[in-house]
Amino acid sequence: MPNVLILGGRAPVALDHARRFAHQGWTVCIADSIPCQISGASRAVSATFRIASPRHAPAQFAADLARIVCERSIDLLVPTCEEVFFVSRYRHRLPSHVRVLAEDFDKLRAVHSKWTVLELAQDCGADVPVSARVRTLDEARAWAAGRAVVLKPEFSRFGVHVRLYRNGIPDDAPPLADLGAWVVQTLVAGQEFCSYSVVDRGRLVAHALYRPDWRMSTSASFYFTPARIDAVRHFVANFARKLDFTGQLSFDWIRQADGRVSPLECNPRATSGCHLFGLGDALPAALAGTLDGCIEPSPGVPRMAAAVMASAGLFDALRHGTLRQWRHDWRAATDVIATPGDRGPLWGGVRDLGAYARMAIAQRCNMREAATQDIEWDGQALPEV
Repeated sequence: MPNVLILGGRAPVALDHARRFAHQGWTVCIADSIPCQISGASRAVSATFRIASPRHAPAQFAADLARIVCERSIDLLVPTCEEVFFVSRYRHRLPSHVRVLAEDFDKLRAVHSKWTVLELAQDCGADVPVSARVRTLDEARAWAAGRAVVLKPEFSRFGVHVRLYRNGIPDDAPPLADLGAWVVQTLVAGQEFCSYSVVDRGRLVAHALYRPDWRMSTSASFYFTPARIDAVRHFVANFARKLDFTGQLSFDWIRQADGRVSPLECNPRATSGCHLFGLGDALPAALAGTLDGCIEPSPGVPRMAAAVMASAGLFDALRHGTLRQWRHDWRAATDVIATPGDRGPLWGGVRDLGAYARMAIAQRCNMREAATQDIEWDGQALPEV
C-alpha cells in the first residue's frame, strides 16, 4: 500500500486530497505547522504531524519533513498551500526515493509572480492583459493614463491589497504599501472563472474549471460551480508544455463578452477546483505521475463550503436581496467539509477557527493573517539550510 504525505492540512483542499487518496488505497498522513483538525479529524487520515513553520524555522521544517518521510516510508509528498515554495527550496534535504510534487524553485517563483507569469503566458493561446511592473503610485498613474486598471502587489494571495480603479487612478488614491513591486494591469471586464490543473513533465494530466459564484467580498470563494471552456484547457496545456512544468497550477480567469479568455494570475498550488473531482477520479495517479492522458471531473453538482455558505453567503443574500438564488444554490450543491460517513472535519474546522482566533489575538492581526503568516512567501531570498 503506497504512502502519501499531504502538507497544508489546514486547507479544505488537503482534506479533499486525503479522502481521494484513502479511497483509492493509499495510506494518508497529514502535516502542518498550525492546527489542522479540519483534515486531521477525517477518517481518511492515518496520522497527523505538527511540523515547524517553513517561513520562521526553515531548517527545522526541512528536518521535520525528512524525518516523517523516513519514519512513514512516504512515497509521495504533496504540498497544497504556499509551503510548496519552501519544499522546493529545501527538497535536497529529503530522501531521494520520495516523489516531491514541487517544481524547480526558479520556475515556481516565475509563475507565482503576477508580473513574470504574464510574460510567460504570451503565445499560449489566451488574451493576456497589458500590464506593467511599478514601484510607486505615480508610476502606475502615469502608465494608466486615465484607463480602468487593477493594482496588486507582485506577490500576494487571496485578493489582499488588490485595488480596482474603473475610472483611472484618482489624485487622492493612497500611496502603495511597502510590499515590494506592484503590477498595474488593464482592467478586463467579463465573467470570472478559476482553473485547477495537475501537470507532469509538461503534460496536462488533470484539469477542472469552476465559477466562483459566492465569495468573501473580492477574496476567496466558497461555492464552486463546474464549467468547461476549451480555450482555458488548451492554454494550460500550452503553458505547461512551454515551461516543462510538474506540479499543480491554478489560474484566475476572465471570459470577456466576445468569448476571449484572459489569465489574470497563477497560483502554483492546490485550489478549490480539486473539489470537483469525485472520489473515484484518478487525481491521485495524476499527482503521483503515473497517469496517461488527461482527466477532467465527472459531470456533477456544484460543491460548497456549507458552513460558510450558511453564514457569510446567507448574510450576503439577505443584504443584496438574492435570497431566492441562495436557496437554489444551497439545494444544488454538496458540502466539501462534512460528507456522509466523515463529519469529523466539520467540528475539526470549528476547533481550528478557535485556534486561529487565539493566534490572531496573540499576534495582533486578523484571523486570515494568523492562518497563513507562517507559510507565506513573497519573493524574498530563502536561506541555505
